[in-house]
Amino acid sequence: MKAIYVVGGIAFLFLLVQSYKLVSSSLTTESQKYRLVRTESQFEIRFYPAATFAKIYSKGTDYKSVASSGFRKLAGYIFGGNDQGQSIAMTSPVRMEIGSQGSTMSFVMPEKYQESDLPKPKDAGVHIVKSSPQYVAAISFGGYADDETIKEKRDVLLKALREKGIKAVGEYTFLGYNAPYQFWSRKNEVVIPIEWKE
Repeated sequence: MKAIYVVGGIAFLFLLVQSYKLVSSSLTTESQKYRLVRTESQFEIRFYPAATFAKIYSKGTDYKSVASSGFRKLAGYIFGGNDQGQSIAMTSPVRMEIGSQGSTMSFVMPEKYQESDLPKPKDAGVHIVKSSPQYVAAISFGGYADDETIKEKRDVLLKALREKGIKAVGEYTFLGYNAPYQFWSRKNEVVIPIEWKE
């Protein structure tokens, strides 16, 4: 009986720690800025201004292979793997463009940095790039992401865009917002660039 109380106490402490991490992380992590343009029943239309990213290119063609190797390289850069030994705050979301010929993963840099302010990566596989402003359609889903779910949401979004007469003008990108240790209230998105005029 005592063992049951001990296990229950440990489980309670674990949940308490996870809750604290979840709340503190959500309050302190800077997210990529965008402007909400329109809300539809299945998706949102957003405008993303230009932003600066640390990006890696990968030969991987699936979520798992790109996520593991890409995250290590990018995390290495922001945790001091650069010519200044400088730490850069983690942001959200992590962006992944997964394709049959290769993929990319990128971290958006905190808004306070200009491209010229950022230290040079020590790893030649990490590149500092600036995106162009764009309109996208975004669909959200919870839980842990995998290739099947990501592609399913991409297809749902493409179908919804066709039904609304909205033209997709690029490949899809997966956005992941949570650390692997966050077990609940997970947020993921698939975004597709679209042709849009305001």
